[in-house]
Amino acid sequence: MDLPSAPKQPIAYFYEEKYPQPKIHRNIDKGMAVAVGRLRECPIFDYKFVIISHNTIRGAAGGTILIAELMKAKGYFAHPNLP
Repeated sequence: MDLPSAPKQPIAYFYEEKYPQPKIHRNIDKGMAVAVGRLRECPIFDYKFVIISHNTIRGAAGGTILIAELMKAKGYFAHPNLP
């Protein structure tokens, strides 16, 4: 829907063994994307992997802004002064 806060690519996968790393990858796509890497087989859970996201931007604050943008795009706000 081309929302202003939505990431263009919500998941970034890294093949390098030492990635993702919090200091390097937490702000991918304005902090709204998640970084995934270190995928490996696991005898108990089938697979293990590491995911890094920015807790504030992708979490509480950014998630709320993204929901508001989606609601506006879907027409949930019916106020005469809103575009």
